[in-house]
Amino acid sequence: MIAHDPKAWFSWPYHFHRSDTVRRLFPWILLVCAYSGLIAWLEIEVWQLTEKSHLRNITIMHTLLGFVISFLLVFRTNTAYERWWEGRKLWGSLTNNSRNLAMKLSAILPAEDPNRHFFRQVIPMYASALKNHLRSEDTRIELFDDLPLEVQQKIDLEKHIPNQMASLMLRQTHDMFEEKKITGEQLLFLNNELQSFTEICGACERIKNTPIPYSYSVFIKKFIQFYVATLPFGFVFNLGYWVIPIVGFIFYVLASLELIAEEIEEPFGADENDLPLGKMARGIQVHIHELI
Repeated sequence: MIAHDPKAWFSWPYHFHRSDTVRRLFPWILLVCAYSGLIAWLEIEVWQLTEKSHLRNITIMHTLLGFVISFLLVFRTNTAYERWWEGRKLWGSLTNNSRNLAMKLSAILPAEDPNRHFFRQVIPMYASALKNHLRSEDTRIELFDDLPLEVQQKIDLEKHIPNQMASLMLRQTHDMFEEKKITGEQLLFLNNELQSFTEICGACERIKNTPIPYSYSVFIKKFIQFYVATLPFGFVFNLGYWVIPIVGFIFYVLASLELIAEEIEEPFGADENDLPLGKMARGIQVHIHELI
């Protein structure tokens, strides 16, 4: 995720980074400008159309469709941002629940209890495993080096690792109850945080595995292409060759909104505008080590 100052009007807005839409759309902007120049040259120089031409009335269509395309792009952007923000809230809940579980265990377990070391390692490991799971990355075996060998052998790297990590924490808590290290009331006291790990994982998987419907996304792209492709035919009568940069700029604005929506609708990736899952996982690790 790109760190920036939202109050900087004359510095950050003009920095070109890897995910900037100008950089990504530049070849297409040149193509649209060349296309607009060709249409302008044909109408002015070759066909020599006058202002009485019926093509001049095509601007009425653009006026009517302008509201429709604006509404669709606003809805598209809001839907994508809602998915991004929901992902951020879920990881905020993961951070808070990890802290709460660590504080409860720290208060319940004696300082010399070996279970403290177990949870001190496994709670932050869950955040790292969930990050790798959502990004479809391999979980490094080195993550589990600090766990006892009998615990490491219970983790199958070919299966759903976050579920296995949550199951390990539940099993360890149940064993503590069986060994009379915690009471039944304390077991219920810890249950909400333990249960929340799987609920957060499932909600993140729902966002990741449910993209925007294909037909809706394709329709918006077709609509933008058709709208921009017909702009030069009518506006050349009023703008002349100035239609070239103006149509290019209109295409840049409309296509940029669609590109931004595409990038943030899947918030768990590794793009510059996606959630900083690695940073949040490291933050959870620091906080857990401080609390337990």
